[in-house]
Amino acid sequence: MSVDPAFLGRHEIETSDAMEQLGFRIGEQLEAGDLLILTGPLGAGKTTFTRGLAEGLGVRGPVQSPTFVIARTHPSLVGRAPLVHVDAYRLGSGAELDDLDLDLARSVVVIEWGRGMAEDLAERWWDIELERPVGGGDDLDPSELDADAPRHVTITAEGRSANTG
Repeated sequence: MSVDPAFLGRHEIETSDAMEQLGFRIGEQLEAGDLLILTGPLGAGKTTFTRGLAEGLGVRGPVQSPTFVIARTHPSLVGRAPLVHVDAYRLGSGAELDDLDLDLARSVVVIEWGRGMAEDLAERWWDIELERPVGGGDDLDPSELDADAPRHVTITAEGRSANTG
C-alpha cells in the first residue's frame, strides 16, 4: 500500500473540486497492486474522488461511474499502472466480483460499493468512506446529490494477517 499514512483519518471536503484534489494527491502515490474500496451513498462523491485519483495516476479518461458496465479499465498515459474502476452496486456477492477476473497485481483497482465483497481480493487495502449531508433524512432531492456541499471522507488502511486460517 503505497499511500502516505498522513492521509489516514477523517477529512472535511468542502467542494467537488476539493474532492477531486484529494483523489489527485492520493492517485499520484498509487502503484500496481493497490486496492481502494469506496463506500458511501449516492452523491457522496465516489466517482468525483476517482476522477481526481485517475488524473493523479495519469490514466486515460474520461472517468465516469461504471454502474452499467460494472468495470472499466483506464490505461496509463505516463507508463504507470492502469486504473480498473469497478462499481459493485449491482453485484450480489464477492464471488461475482471475483468472476470479473480483475488484474489486481498489475493495476490500481478502485471498487465503489465494494465493502463486504472486496476484502478477500487482497491482503491489504484502503477503505475510504465518503459521507454527504442529508436534509430531512434519506429523502434528499435527487437534484441536490451533486450539490457543492461539505462531505466527510474517512480513510483507513485495512488488511488481514497472512497467518490467519
